[in-house]
Amino acid sequence: MARKNTPKKNNTGKDTPAEKTPENFPVVGIGASAGGLGVLKEFFSNVPENPGIAFVVVVHLSPEEPSMLPELLQKKTNMPVSSALDGQAIAPNHVYIIPPKTEMKLYHGKIQLTEIKDKTRPLPIDAFFHSLARDAGKQAVGIILSGTATDGTKGIREIKAYEGLILVQSKETAEYSGMPGSAISTGVVDMVIPPHKMPQKIVQYLKNSYPFLPEETHDSAKKDLKQDEWLNKILSIFSNQINYDLSHYKSNTIQRRINRRMVLNQIDTYKEYVDYLRQDPDEIDALFKELLIGVTSFFRDNESFESLKANGLSEALKNLPEHAYFRVWVPACSTGEEIYSLAIILKEYLENISKHINLQLFGTDINKQAIEKARKGLYPASIAADVGEERLKKFFTEEGNYFRITEEIRDSVVFSVQNILKDPPFSRINMLSCRNLMIYFNAQTQEKLLPLFHYALNPNGILMLGSSESIGGFTRFFEPLDKKWKIFSKKEVPEALRNKVDFPSEPSFYEESDGQYSPSGEIKEQSSPKKYQYKKDFSLITQNAILKQFSPSAVLIDSVGNILHIEGRVGKYLEQPGGPPSLNIFDQAREGLHIELSSAFRKAKSNDTTISRKRISVKTNGNTQTIDLHIVPQNIEEEQENQKQYLIVFEDIELSPPTSDEKPELKTEEASDPTRIAELERELQLNRENYQATVQELEASNEKLKSTNEELQSSNEELQSTNEELESSKEELQSLNEELQTVNAELQNKVEELYTARDDMYNLLNSRDIATIFVDNEMCVRRFTPEATSIVNLIQTDIGRPLEHVLTNLTYERMINDLRNVVEKLTPKEVEVQTKEGYWYSMRINPYITTDNRIDGAVLTFVSIDEQKETQDKLKTVIKEKEEAHDLVRKIFDMNSEALLVLDNENTMLIANTTFSKIMGVKQQDIQGQTIESLNKEFLKQINLTEHLQTARENGKNFKTNAFKLNNAKDTTTYIINGRIMLKNKQHVHRILLHFKEVKTNKTTRG
Repeated sequence: MARKNTPKKNNTGKDTPAEKTPENFPVVGIGASAGGLGVLKEFFSNVPENPGIAFVVVVHLSPEEPSMLPELLQKKTNMPVSSALDGQAIAPNHVYIIPPKTEMKLYHGKIQLTEIKDKTRPLPIDAFFHSLARDAGKQAVGIILSGTATDGTKGIREIKAYEGLILVQSKETAEYSGMPGSAISTGVVDMVIPPHKMPQKIVQYLKNSYPFLPEETHDSAKKDLKQDEWLNKILSIFSNQINYDLSHYKSNTIQRRINRRMVLNQIDTYKEYVDYLRQDPDEIDALFKELLIGVTSFFRDNESFESLKANGLSEALKNLPEHAYFRVWVPACSTGEEIYSLAIILKEYLENISKHINLQLFGTDINKQAIEKARKGLYPASIAADVGEERLKKFFTEEGNYFRITEEIRDSVVFSVQNILKDPPFSRINMLSCRNLMIYFNAQTQEKLLPLFHYALNPNGILMLGSSESIGGFTRFFEPLDKKWKIFSKKEVPEALRNKVDFPSEPSFYEESDGQYSPSGEIKEQSSPKKYQYKKDFSLITQNAILKQFSPSAVLIDSVGNILHIEGRVGKYLEQPGGPPSLNIFDQAREGLHIELSSAFRKAKSNDTTISRKRISVKTNGNTQTIDLHIVPQNIEEEQENQKQYLIVFEDIELSPPTSDEKPELKTEEASDPTRIAELERELQLNRENYQATVQELEASNEKLKSTNEELQSSNEELQSTNEELESSKEELQSLNEELQTVNAELQNKVEELYTARDDMYNLLNSRDIATIFVDNEMCVRRFTPEATSIVNLIQTDIGRPLEHVLTNLTYERMINDLRNVVEKLTPKEVEVQTKEGYWYSMRINPYITTDNRIDGAVLTFVSIDEQKETQDKLKTVIKEKEEAHDLVRKIFDMNSEALLVLDNENTMLIANTTFSKIMGVKQQDIQGQTIESLNKEFLKQINLTEHLQTARENGKNFKTNAFKLNNAKDTTTYIINGRIMLKNKQHVHRILLHFKEVKTNKTTRG
């Protein structure tokens, strides 16, 4: 039955199968190597009948021999077992075996076979698991059984990334624990159990996870659907137990991980799981690891690294001065594959330019275990497929079934445990790579991280996100360099804009829903820092306010009178004064308007209410315009203190001339009295002069107050600038302190490693009882073991002194010359030397080679060979005695006039006398080592000598043959052969002596 899958995206940005239909079924991939046949039999012997699962077995087979595995496993299960065929659609309740010399993958439910031609590093289990994860998604089950090396380690990571199930054989039950041990070390394994328990666990897990298994396997227990009621309780337990807040994660992600742990522990309700968490701290750690699963590999999405080199990286390195530092920060670095990949491509680029640039990379993660693995830099052999042969040879050293990153790359990287949401960030960073981290966080947390990244980066610094991530509405702060691989460059933003402009709250990141990611379309609650504010559209604000209340000309000002926006024509009321241009409305107010405008503004500002002044006469180019003045405070949302706006509205008033009925009635005497008129005119003039003086004094006071205000404002700005500098310095000091703590932790870790290595070396050297002396290139003593003092008269104060200045107990005088020759020619030397007391040693000299392949002296070792010498002397004596005994036996044999021959159990002739050689007509040197049948004599067949010899060995009895004749050059002689057995340990026939006895007869002379 074919599997019907419609790919969609998962949280790694890769294709993942659609939700399963009743026609679909789980697929179990089983990887095994050496010692795997027995455990495979054990596994399939315990698989229940009709489990509704397809099983695919991938083992390391001999390429030269046909596989008998299908026939052997068929005896242990009722399911059909067959060798996989190219293009074959897999079906449930079937077992498929990988054929020899092939690499097998799964694509849309069909097997794809490819012939393996590269015999260097075949990793068939990793290859199949990788395809299984993509094809089966959550329905994939990966099993690692007994085997050597590390095949399958990389593949199970891929299955885990798609939320599949991982089982590994317990190391104590595995005949070869290489593959299980390597898999367990990844930290992604769900169960470590014996093979016979695996089938039951798999069926239990799958029937509680998916509704597509046979009906009889379903559990009748009801599920508790009230997830939200218990989620906060679980988050609270996490916060109290491990001091980590999970509220930043997407709730769908957390609930899926919780559900998975419940299925693994066979827990049906959330209430039971909460109780289980409270009782078992190990389950809290297991759930925490489930949430922190790091999906990473070397050069993951290799095209993104190529794009990085082409877009921004080369330009950034070229612009650095000589001996500058290029600083890289990789938050959520997991086990270090990505940051080491970046270090490698940076190193490769710097090798091709003449300028010297220092590399400084920081890798941080909240997972302490992952950081410890990253610090070791030790990875399974399966990384070869990602790294490539050339880089593998250049940047890694092989250690058994693992590869370790070279010191050259390791020394450029510093690792530290860090919570990116709480701990201070790094600063002055040239590049920041944060791939596939933010997709796990909710929208509010995502919006919090991007300003932090902007702060950490240098001008034009590079930001690299995952393929499923985006900067969203933060386009003012980052410029795209490659939209496909989400590579951006930091934009410089003016301080004023940073203080007034908010990061948009629209969610541009993909929301997670049931395993897929799609735009949510919701407007999320704003969670950016308060100091960022929306940029006001003063034109729209002004127009709306005027339309609501007035239609005449108006001006929008701030709290100190600065003009923000003008609507309509205001030239009749305002004009630019002489001198430097000013945007302050009080400086521009025309004659007659200034005092009324200032007075009304102060009142409106102090009372926070609308103030109107009627019938104000304003001089406009020789004429007078009467207006009504209105000052209206504007209550605009999200405004900050001291930034209130005010709307100034100028309303023209048309005054009609008074009619005759309206003319004031004056007393005739007063109107016609010139003295009274003059007095009133003088009084009016005096009032005008006093008013003008008052106005001038007020204006002077206003100028002084304005100057004072400007000075205060300038001082305030300076203080604000100083405060910002202090805050920036504080942040830099916090960042520097974080870096120092990181470096200190790294150095402390290295010191511990050095202490451990020193202790290991000390114990190793002392346990071997081998005298060892280390010298440098100048033949000065570096270090020595206590055993060396009996050969060379060394004491602790001799360290640093030339070795030739120290007396030795050797009769050998060329030791120093041999040391110099080894250092110069790099050719090891071994020679046997003797002390004056008569003790013998094997002296071996090897070059001292550092980890960066430099020759830095030599290592001199002395191994006692007294026992070997004694054994050699005894062996020489035995050989001599044997040779003498052999000569004696031959002489005795030759003294006998009758033919004698000795055979071993294979009828091989060991020794014969000259009489035998003579009557047989063969040379003595042609006899030894040949079988008696090789003489090819007719008489051997006549007397059945071979049968006599066989019977004698079986019965342990002597024998005598019939008489036979041998012809020689002169006559014919008749013989019989007497066979005498020689026993070993009085039981077993060891040798047979053949005596050719001449039978006296009448001789016939041949003429």
